[in-house]
Amino acid sequence: MNATVSLKRLVPGLIIGPASWLGPYIAASSLFLPAMIQQIDAANKIQLVALFSTCGMVVAAVSNMVAGYLSDRTRSRFGKRTPWLVGGAAVFMLAMILASLANGIPFLLASWMLGQVALNFIVAPMVAWLDLAPENGRGTASGAYGGLGMALGNNGFTIFAAMFLGQFRLGFVIFGTLTFIGTMIAALIVREPSNLDEEISIPKKKEKTSFKEALTIFPSWSVGRDYYLALIGKLFQGVGNFTVTGYLLFIMTDFLGKGTTDTQQSIQLINTIMLLFGIAMGFIAGPFSDKYKLLKLPVGLSTISLGIGALSMFFLQSDVGILIYGFAAGLGMGIWNSLDNLLNLEVIPDKKRVAFFLGVYNLGNTITQAIAPVLAAFVISQFSFSAIFIVSFICSMVGGLSILSIKSVTR
Repeated sequence: MNATVSLKRLVPGLIIGPASWLGPYIAASSLFLPAMIQQIDAANKIQLVALFSTCGMVVAAVSNMVAGYLSDRTRSRFGKRTPWLVGGAAVFMLAMILASLANGIPFLLASWMLGQVALNFIVAPMVAWLDLAPENGRGTASGAYGGLGMALGNNGFTIFAAMFLGQFRLGFVIFGTLTFIGTMIAALIVREPSNLDEEISIPKKKEKTSFKEALTIFPSWSVGRDYYLALIGKLFQGVGNFTVTGYLLFIMTDFLGKGTTDTQQSIQLINTIMLLFGIAMGFIAGPFSDKYKLLKLPVGLSTISLGIGALSMFFLQSDVGILIYGFAAGLGMGIWNSLDNLLNLEVIPDKKRVAFFLGVYNLGNTITQAIAPVLAAFVISQFSFSAIFIVSFICSMVGGLSILSIKSVTR
């Protein structure tokens, strides 16, 4: 039987923990890193930001799976997750300090890649803390992690980070340190129980393994069908979301023809609505799911809600369309962030490898952020700005229908 941690300890840890790694990462990747690149090599800044993003995606994909695999096989007095995520936070802080000292692109790239590896040694084990929640409180725990923790990380830190745009080197140091302090606080609050007495099966054979045999770490479709449907849903949901949000600035200026002031106000309005919905759903969606035993339905419909929001921008092309998009996307993302990790936890095909499968699932965040801008840029160049809303709608619908097709979670 899995060890459990009371919600009184787990929920605060699941709010502070993800906010502590996501907030500094968003601040560093969207503000400090581009500012540093511009200072070092302004002429090639566009290509270099793309290079850092692509390299980061590859490194994140590999390190996330490795972190989940190692975490699942760890035994310690501090549990199987805490040693890795605390160590990852310490290395991430070091990587950000090194980045702040960079005077050339190669050193900055090496520091950033070290940070990407370290970050995923926080992410993969930390999301597996959801497995410590009592059976009747998993929705609440998932809501705390995705709804509150990630909402604070995504939106709350950016306001604070903007104050350091003129001192971005100091920003690297401060926000890297915040990750370490916040992760330590979360670990101390959760106090993951020892698993020294847990039996962990380790293969005795050390023979060479073929590529085909290595792929058996992923179950066949017949075994992992619902997990793969959830993963497909996450990928299409992410592309549907980031196709619009990644180009929100240009949508306001080039598509809707707004001036600087109106653009700023519209973006602030959308972000404010999404932040409020994210926090509200963090409190509401999880307990609602626990009480009424609803999970698949709200997650699937939340994805479709994103597509409806995109269509409102396509058809109305006005402030009313922006407002409808803010509400539809805010509600959709609020419910999604609160419950999608819980849904994935329910469909994992091997309960002995929770961190591994959750880690692969959460790669959807990284991969879609890399795919969506490329897809959007292609669609805009081939058709027009309005076409990205159709792409967002189609992707959101495919994602929602994939999730609603899951069979092991009935509703």
